[in-house]
Amino acid sequence: MKFPVIHTNFWDGVIAVPLIVILTQLFKIFPIPRQYFPTIASVLGFSISVFYSHRHDMWAGVFMGGFYSAAAVGTYSSLKTTWIAFKNKRQKKRKPFA
Repeated sequence: MKFPVIHTNFWDGVIAVPLIVILTQLFKIFPIPRQYFPTIASVLGFSISVFYSHRHDMWAGVFMGGFYSAAAVGTYSSLKTTWIAFKNKRQKKRKPFA
């Protein structure tokens, strides 16, 4: 079996991952249960990779689609956790000790 040659470029890290995060957030307009959003991000990541980024090599598209979607889910999770920690720390500073 010959492994595909996969070229990473500017599109991969700077455009595809934020685009998947933004599109996933737009799906929050609809009444979709929260547990389905990582699946939506995966479908978007695989779709963008297979049909746009790596349209000439199916296996490279599938491989990189996994990275796109995992990076988008991880980025969102990291930002959300950081924001919650920041808010909690800020609330603790405002509360006087009783």
